[in-house]
Amino acid sequence: MKQSEIHFQIKLDENNIPDQISWSATDNPNEGIEETKAILVATWDPYHKGTLTLPLWTKDMEVLDMKRFFIEVMGTVADASLQATGDKFFSQEVEQVCMTLSAHLKKEIIAAEKGQ
Repeated sequence: MKQSEIHFQIKLDENNIPDQISWSATDNPNEGIEETKAILVATWDPYHKGTLTLPLWTKDMEVLDMKRFFIEVMGTVADASLQATGDKFFSQEVEQVCMTLSAHLKKEIIAAEKGQ
């Protein structure tokens, strides 16, 4: 049986806020450690029927990038939920929320660019 591993390294500042996030994986086509600005890991607890999430981001990640990150995570949820459950309605509803949020974010980006 094949085994795969993912490792995260989080460097914290004196207030325990992430300064740097890195990850590596045995199946990563890019060799070595990759730096990132945010991660969101979620696990399902079958005993308690609940989700444990670990959202982390570095203090220098920009707000608009963070919003885009969340929209893209939700888009992945839409795709994965369709693949896992076959429920097109659920998937399309999540995707619609992503499209609404993307339109809102686009307006924010345009406003920010005009303000510069």
